[in-house]
Amino acid sequence: MPLPHFLLLIFMVVMTAAATLWVSLTAGVPLLTLLLIALTGAVLLHFSTRNGHDQDS
Repeated sequence: MPLPHFLLLIFMVVMTAAATLWVSLTAGVPLLTLLLIALTGAVLLHFSTRNGHDQDS
């Protein structure tokens, strides 16, 4: 992937996250609720991508 495309991708992800936070907070969603949603999503993603390999082996 060329560098300008990569930088544009990162820029778009950051801008989308900022827009999501702005719209959510403007709509009156409490910050704690957003944090719990993000934490729940991270936990679900973590457990869904585990492949059963331990780090001890």
